[in-house]
Amino acid sequence: MKNKEVVSAIVGSAFFAVPYLGMSIALAPALAIGCVAFGASELVLSGVKNKETLKDTNRKLYLKITTAEKQNKEILNLIPKVESIETRKNLSEIHSTINKIITTIQSNPKKAEHIDNFFDYYLPVLIKIVNRYDEVENQKLISKEGKDFMTKADKMISDTNRAFETILSSLYQKDIMDADADMKVYNLMLKADGIVDDNPIMKGSDEGEE
Repeated sequence: MKNKEVVSAIVGSAFFAVPYLGMSIALAPALAIGCVAFGASELVLSGVKNKETLKDTNRKLYLKITTAEKQNKEILNLIPKVESIETRKNLSEIHSTINKIITTIQSNPKKAEHIDNFFDYYLPVLIKIVNRYDEVENQKLISKEGKDFMTKADKMISDTNRAFETILSSLYQKDIMDADADMKVYNLMLKADGIVDDNPIMKGSDEGEE
């Protein structure tokens, strides 16, 4: 907190002045009360830190995420309007995956460096196609062009579902690799210290490799 020393000084002065001037307490005890109040205020204020948000630290990414949240809400609103059960299922899973990606990026903004296309291209185009899909479906277009578009859009939405799951997995790829390396070292140390002969943590992994 800015100027916390000033605030603490004001608090300490008030706790000194009230007993000394208002209650006629002796100088020494009043000073002691003021000093204690000053110290307590310093301690409290030192624990209060300005929590910087993504909006403060990376406004560009903040705006991307804000837009993505609106786009994802748009997908959610369109799901009930879609007649195809399979496409509704894919859109529901896409909506869930987008939520997970957004939450991951909010928790660790550095991960966004590798998925710029997700925010800048994939999401906007997906929204455009899904909205057009809804329009064509509502108009009950039976022309060859209309049917071809619906078929292609259904496939694109299905492909997008798998693609977005891959993007989400890629955000955790390094974390998983690091955790896997930690487990292997952990297992070796347990064996080296004679604590266990065979660590079940690695047993499944080792069998899979064979």
